[in-house]
Amino acid sequence: MHNPDARPKLSKPVLALCAATLALAGCQTAGEPMVNAIALDASQGLDQNIASLSQAVNANPRDPEAYNVRGTAYGRSGQNEAAIQDFTTAISLDPNFHQAYANRALIYRQTGERLKAVEDYNRALQIDPNYTSAYIGRGNIYRLAGRNREALADFQRAIDLNTTDPRAYHNRGLLYQIDGQHKQAIEDFSKAISLQATAAEPYSGRGVSYLALGDTENAATDFQVALKLDNNKAEYWVNQAVLLERQGDRQKAYRSYAKAAQLDPNYAPAKEGMSRTRA
Repeated sequence: MHNPDARPKLSKPVLALCAATLALAGCQTAGEPMVNAIALDASQGLDQNIASLSQAVNANPRDPEAYNVRGTAYGRSGQNEAAIQDFTTAISLDPNFHQAYANRALIYRQTGERLKAVEDYNRALQIDPNYTSAYIGRGNIYRLAGRNREALADFQRAIDLNTTDPRAYHNRGLLYQIDGQHKQAIEDFSKAISLQATAAEPYSGRGVSYLALGDTENAATDFQVALKLDNNKAEYWVNQAVLLERQGDRQKAYRSYAKAAQLDPNYAPAKEGMSRTRA
């Protein structure tokens, strides 16, 4: 991305691979762990926790932090309207509460209100220009909207501020990957893995770039690790299937495509792969 004219040219098979696997990297849904500011652990938003937090709110109705904490619990449990209401109340009590703006922005993104999300991230950064979570959150919205230059600037800013959040590196790696800069992408995915080794996404992303560079051994290892960490993502099974198909093992490739189709019957790369490899 530093020099678009210098990007390497990819062969058609690798481009087909990227078309299949970058659906994972570039079109993740709201619940994926690499892009969320609020970790969506539903166990942390259980009714008893929310009831306890509500007691704290009732005891301190002028405390913005109490609303922010309960709003986070609502967000974790998927109660988006209640979360937005609490974050809005926190902001009304403290207009400079940049964390509440960023938390509300995440909920807006999850509900598809990206313009409102960007506005909240902008406000958070006006209050605290060094708030790396807001750069990462806003950058991810730009990335999903195809505004890659703006996304790259936000991820780069977070990295320049010495963030230890793996999302900054993972998402910058996705942009490098889209741009064909696979060596840089591998470096960023590796950094994300060093910061959070239990997340499947950077292993999958790194495997895609390894395969684009013809390194099938490392690609196979990364796809296997991604599936070990999370075997319920259709995209990961397709990644493995594409590699197996490329290696000429159509029978195993078919089984992996079939597993992906079982997990997501509407996932086109899985259905197309089954058609190609069916005996």
